[in-house]
Amino acid sequence: MKTNFTKAFIALSFAAVLSACTKNESNVTPVDPVSPGANGNFVLAVTPAASTGVADYLITTNSLDEGVETIKKNGVEQDGTYRYYVTHNNKFFSMLYGQDNPGAVTTYDVKDGKLNKLSNFQTETVQAFAPVNDDLLLLKIPRDITAPLANWYRVNTNSLLISGEGTIDVHAPSNNGETAFFSWIKQVGTKVYAPYFSIKACCNDGFGTDYPDNAWIAVYSYPEMKLEKVIKDDRTSFIGRYFTDGLAVVENGDVYAFSSSVATKGGALTSTKPSAITRIKAGTTEFDRSYLMDVEAASNGFVVTNWLYIGGNNFVVNADAKAEKGAFNTGKRLGIVNVVDKTFKMVTGLPEVSQIQAVTSNNYSPKDGKTAYFGVTLKDGSSYVYKIDASNATATRGLKVEGGVITAIQHLK
Repeated sequence: MKTNFTKAFIALSFAAVLSACTKNESNVTPVDPVSPGANGNFVLAVTPAASTGVADYLITTNSLDEGVETIKKNGVEQDGTYRYYVTHNNKFFSMLYGQDNPGAVTTYDVKDGKLNKLSNFQTETVQAFAPVNDDLLLLKIPRDITAPLANWYRVNTNSLLISGEGTIDVHAPSNNGETAFFSWIKQVGTKVYAPYFSIKACCNDGFGTDYPDNAWIAVYSYPEMKLEKVIKDDRTSFIGRYFTDGLAVVENGDVYAFSSSVATKGGALTSTKPSAITRIKAGTTEFDRSYLMDVEAASNGFVVTNWLYIGGNNFVVNADAKAEKGAFNTGKRLGIVNVVDKTFKMVTGLPEVSQIQAVTSNNYSPKDGKTAYFGVTLKDGSSYVYKIDASNATATRGLKVEGGVITAIQHLK
């Protein structure tokens, strides 16, 4: 199961009108292959170099290690300016953020190295989404303390139709006068784990909380989405970040969670806990009190802002200096973390941070324990894919992409 997401700080537009497709499969219309340009099974999303109102292009390539690709007269232009991407069941889903309007969801596979459009439909605005079994599970999460219900939808990735929907009470997990806002969702065994931050959802305080030094995971049955329990910890702040997946399941079934320690109140950072990694051992539903990795201590002063699991207990993490951290900052430095050994190694070979405009948050790994591919766009406008080798914590510049900012790197069979 390969899943990745991009453009992390704006809520995804997914469509409630999807329910119009639940009964009539004829609403899903296959079309002919549509990608001019290079052949290959790697898919890159690129935002053209323009100031406003530009739509992403999807391009395919056969190598991330070398060569040059361009969006000029090449690729598949997306409809709309903000897009999010997830790969599941060997399909690439391109999802439009429609603000208060429904957003188009376009589905592709790859045939003979070309993107092949399978369907185009619409959905409702959601703030978290992830693969569960053969589905995409979507959550529309309220931020108003007077609105206790979140809507969930199950989209079957075989039929591309809604297979179920319902509501969950977001006041029930926190049970502290605040509301649970899920940072992301993750399938763990047969359950859905939903880490959340507790927010007052009032008083013009955004995501402010009176509980900055606690972590929670709501555990739901699937497919019923019934709350079974809440896993709690007081050694870190909340797990993940807004629109950022803070959970990972490794090969032996253990679950690891990172905290950036970026809880706020009145716009100020208030957590006293360090950025850290915790663990839930396979077969249990409690945090392992014997395990804690203090990332700030292991890295000599850095915090984790995002991560990509690459196999073998290794992660490539985005990192920010503790003095520079913020609730919505994505680190432009990369590090290698082994969660069993509790080691942190800064990646060498990347451009200087002062030269970097953006680092992709939607990245690819073959899950071989050592390899990952990240997109880096420099302030001079040039964009490259960098190959990360976790065995020696180095980055090597590979494919050059001309014409825009790399926002996602994925692979389809």
